[in-house]
Amino acid sequence: MSTERGPVHVTGEVLATRKVGAYRHLTLVAPGIPDRFRPGNFVALSTGPERLARRAMWIHRVKPTGGYGATIELVVEPVGPGTRWLAGLPSGARVEVTGPLGRPFALPKEPVSCVLVGEGYAAAPMFPLAERLRERDCAVTLVVAARDEAHLLSALEARRSARAVTVVTEDGSIGSRGTVADVLPDVLGKSRAEVVYAAGPASTLHAVASAAEVAGAWSQTAVEQPMACGTGLCQGCAVPVVGEDGVARMVRACVDGPVFRGDRVRWDDVEPGVRVGSA
Repeated sequence: MSTERGPVHVTGEVLATRKVGAYRHLTLVAPGIPDRFRPGNFVALSTGPERLARRAMWIHRVKPTGGYGATIELVVEPVGPGTRWLAGLPSGARVEVTGPLGRPFALPKEPVSCVLVGEGYAAAPMFPLAERLRERDCAVTLVVAARDEAHLLSALEARRSARAVTVVTEDGSIGSRGTVADVLPDVLGKSRAEVVYAAGPASTLHAVASAAEVAGAWSQTAVEQPMACGTGLCQGCAVPVVGEDGVARMVRACVDGPVFRGDRVRWDDVEPGVRVGSA
């Protein structure tokens, strides 16, 4: 495996595409990116000549694929012009990809009990994270949430990835009816979690950070903000935080994050914005 960690810019190829519920899963050949990937990283993709802004996408899976070597899998929800363009790419299509980008999740040095929370397509990075944590003998509990069954990501895979799984949907179409905030305190108590990882909309991350603090656990939250460039140049993905020195400041989600300590983000000042991979 390469020891280089910096991002690369490559012309990727769509190897396979499949529809799963409300999402489109794209498998890309993107040389150099799988070797550098760590859970919580994302990639930025160009979305055709008519759109200058790129689209940031969580990396869902890195896996060997036949004679192509390691490939990356992305989860796309086709809701805007950019994501619809990506979701419509056929096998064999070429796409410009930069990555892996962003600061990933920090892994514990000792085996601890971990709870992983993912909502909608943002649950994507929770699955490779679960694998890394299990390699370190950590006990892994997964909470997978969505507004309905169609937007629930990989519920069956979740049961193979964790010791215990809680599924929650807002409409009750599968699992418990409600939100992450409704089920998390009980999950944290039963698992005796020491570390909580989360990815999803700001309201969910705020709930996770608050519940973790009450439970005496350390939280890491992957913040989703609009990312026009993904490399820190455009300054368009500001996140309000409190630094180690106690001073409030604005930082960039794409290079200073997207993963931040949950107790460092000033959640009441976070703009809802357009989520990663949704435009």
